[in-house]
Amino acid sequence: MTGAGGMTGRAVALALMARGDTVTVLQRRPSGIDTAEILGDIADADTVLRAATGQEVVLHLAAKVDVVGPWAEFERVNVAGTRSVIAASRAGGVSRLVHVSSPSVAHSGAALFGAGAEPADPAATGSNYSRSKAMAEQIALAADGPDLAVLSLRPHLIWGPGDTQLIEPVIERASAGRLPLIGGGTALVDTTYVDNAVDAMLAAVDTCGPLHGEALVVSNGEPRPVGEILARVCVAAGVRGPRGRVPLPVAAAAGVAVEGIWRLARRSGVPPLTRFLAEQLGTAHWFDQRRTRQALRWAPRVSLDEGFELLSRSLQRSS
Repeated sequence: MTGAGGMTGRAVALALMARGDTVTVLQRRPSGIDTAEILGDIADADTVLRAATGQEVVLHLAAKVDVVGPWAEFERVNVAGTRSVIAASRAGGVSRLVHVSSPSVAHSGAALFGAGAEPADPAATGSNYSRSKAMAEQIALAADGPDLAVLSLRPHLIWGPGDTQLIEPVIERASAGRLPLIGGGTALVDTTYVDNAVDAMLAAVDTCGPLHGEALVVSNGEPRPVGEILARVCVAAGVRGPRGRVPLPVAAAAGVAVEGIWRLARRSGVPPLTRFLAEQLGTAHWFDQRRTRQALRWAPRVSLDEGFELLSRSLQRSS
């Protein structure tokens, strides 16, 4: 598998090992997981082939997930990297490939109410990340065939203890008094607790083969107002909740301006606001889970309420 260095990938690798699977991970740097590990770049064909040869199934999680950055970086990791994984899977005798994608590959930022897994469309996406992931998913599903069964999984906003993509920035911004509600915080948003995402990926590994050639959106299936989600993260962390309100059009315009300033100044890291982030926090986006649950024979086992309690306990232990 690729991408075992992040919160979700590490949890998936450990879950596979816990049930007795033999796991090989491909990483840029050591993951700290006690299993076979190959170090190298996802876009390096020889390295990926060495990792894939002899494997029964490949689970491809590795991706550049930043909200900003040069297109070339996203193209190299997400697009060229996926091509490398597919080529290596075919050359290495792999029969099944589970490609981890994102719901953002099919949407431009408009509100979504009970949406399904519509086809990936690079032209309809709103960021370099989404565009590159849309291209990668198209490439992956186009490779589906008799010799290589391909299934694409789109987990939505994964979070949990140790999360640095969603939870950590929310806590940091709230602590600094820089966490306003965009659009009033009333937009309904679906998220995925990490344990549920892990279970869904294991289910995808097991069902890929008979189930192939399609994309499935994964979430908790419990849409909540953005304001409630942010407030509960802050309560779990023991910090003050969101303060102030910014209309969505104003936040989106400010995000575009901040991105431009960030790019001109050649600053590293993530800017405090982007258009993509404004749309994510100010626009409804939740998904119909019926096809996913039926196809994977899977259902979330950790509710959002239970997830927030687990997050609170974890943050208390680490403080």
